Amino acid sequence: MKRTIRFRSKFEISVAKTLADKGIPFEYESKKIVFLPKPRTYTPDFYLPHNDIYIEVKGHLDKGDRVKMVLVKEQNPELDIRFVFMNARNKIYKGSKTTYADWANRYNFEWAERTIPEEWLR
Repeated sequence: MKRTIRFRSKFEISVAKTLADKGIPFEYESKKIVFLPKPRTYTPDFYLPHNDIYIEVKGHLDKGDRVKMVLVKEQNPELDIRFVFMNARNKIYKGSKTTYADWANRYNFEWAERTIPEEWLR
């Protein structure tokens, strides 16, 4: 019996549909990555098993998400975690000059806007 996937946003549905339409195998929220302090787990939105890439789809990137993702990356440097932002020009908080793209670049996360680039799918 096939389980029904319940996505958390229309943006995630859009990304999943693009992957499915291109015939790219993916897993949705199937992995758990442990990170500290106080052991917690991070569940990436998408995992592409054919090229071992984790993709986090973000419409909103709040401070908690930013802190968590830096900790996860520092503690799991072997993982290839990338972002797809709905709008990479969004500011990380009201009045900030730093955009989501600036933040991702600062912490060496590969990122894209709106859709997964073809080169990530090869």
